[in-house]
Amino acid sequence: MTTPVERLSRNVEASLAAKRQMLADPQIMAAFDAAARLIVSCYKAGGRLYIAGNGGSAADAQHLAAEFVSKLARDRAPLPAEALTTDSSILTAIGNDYGFDRVFERQLAGKATEKDVFLGITTSGESANILKALDHCISRGLPSVVLSGRGGGSARLRANYCIAVPGEATSTIQELHIVLAHTLCECVEAAMFDDEPLSPRSTACPLAFS
Repeated sequence: MTTPVERLSRNVEASLAAKRQMLADPQIMAAFDAAARLIVSCYKAGGRLYIAGNGGSAADAQHLAAEFVSKLARDRAPLPAEALTTDSSILTAIGNDYGFDRVFERQLAGKATEKDVFLGITTSGESANILKALDHCISRGLPSVVLSGRGGGSARLRANYCIAVPGEATSTIQELHIVLAHTLCECVEAAMFDDEPLSPRSTACPLAFS
């Protein structure tokens, strides 16, 4: 029988291994670099960030939106960010009238403009409501970023930048998503409020960005 300490040790080791694998993957690093630059550019142009996910990823979306609007690690002006997971009346109205698959797409249609960014969080890359939101982004020219796992699934083919992290367990993938989300917010804070412009991309981060 596995003891609680043995189970904890196993989970910590899996998390550490996934983090090391992420750091060693140039494709992940390139996608993160490009996503950070995209979000900084969005805010500098007066745009806002819309974030969505399901279940634990919905909580992550709300967590990240709170840190942009309040702060991560320093006093500064609020940055406009909204989790599309929090208004029960909107969610149930859209779900009832149009289906749960459209709960994020419909909100983006009513709120987002081309200067904004949509950030979807889906550990599988196959969440139907995230995919429909990404399809809306494509049709409207709205830039998008996805935090995913398991190779990115169908979301990889739809998002401008898909950061698909390693990890077998959903919990491990979600732990890496939190590291990515915190670091995205940290990058934005530094660029917007610390007079710390993003340095040029290294050759390890070749994705185009404009």
